[in-house]
Amino acid sequence: MTGFEITGASAADMELLRTWADAEGWNPGDGDRFAFAVADPEGFLVGRRDGDPVACISAVRYGTGFGFIGFYIARPDVRGQGYGIRLWQAGMDRLKGRLVGLDGVVEQQDNYRKSGFRSAWTNMRYEGAPRPAGTGAGGADGGVEFVDAASLPFARLAAYDRRFFPESRDAFLAAWTSLPGRTALAAVRDGRIEGLGVVRPCSGASRIGPLYAAAPEVAAALVRRLAGHAPGGEVAVDVPDANPAAAAVATGLGLTPSFETARMYTGPAPDVELSGLYGVTSLELG
Repeated sequence: MTGFEITGASAADMELLRTWADAEGWNPGDGDRFAFAVADPEGFLVGRRDGDPVACISAVRYGTGFGFIGFYIARPDVRGQGYGIRLWQAGMDRLKGRLVGLDGVVEQQDNYRKSGFRSAWTNMRYEGAPRPAGTGAGGADGGVEFVDAASLPFARLAAYDRRFFPESRDAFLAAWTSLPGRTALAAVRDGRIEGLGVVRPCSGASRIGPLYAAAPEVAAALVRRLAGHAPGGEVAVDVPDANPAAAAVATGLGLTPSFETARMYTGPAPDVELSGLYGVTSLELG
């Protein structure tokens, strides 16, 4: 494949990756790339043909044993020419020896299975303006107080996030919850964190993720409050069917399904607290 090389992504490349993802209908967040960069600065790869970017992938390392694949895109005009598979091989090589996860779009899931991935659950994106409290979405706030997540000691937030993710990701979480334009709210009861949600602006509906909660009514209240910080009140949440209560919350709020992916792993699914997971953080980084 003459004239083809794989390099790390530059800051300009990261913005290009965002536009490619938008074109695929994935609706990434406006500032996601800044949090992505601190998660693993070397985890974003770009394939160039004669210097021109034609394909990309992220292969982000977490801790010593986990990795996540995302941003797997070949430019439409070069598909079928082998550039994408070269990026895939480079990404998987970077995560060799780790349990690897990804969120795969429907049309690619068979290909991922051929590479050793197995489905753990389905994520369904639900979108819309949440119904107000008292109209079938769970009227009560669950007896919790909602506070700016930045007002809590970061170590407590990181420990809470760790209940729902296979490895610690402190640098990423710090950026993800505090970037300009986004709002992070925590639900607190008697000094304990019982919920966390982050809303961020996007090209389309503002995305909520993560969405963690100790109970469905807390999750619903978080969505309603976060939607108040979204332009037009329109939000989107990627809801895992591994927590049956999560889809019930989304439909109870009047949100409608729009986009489907599958969480897949190369080995047994990590032992995380699925009963409190109401919305995944990011389809690109898990």
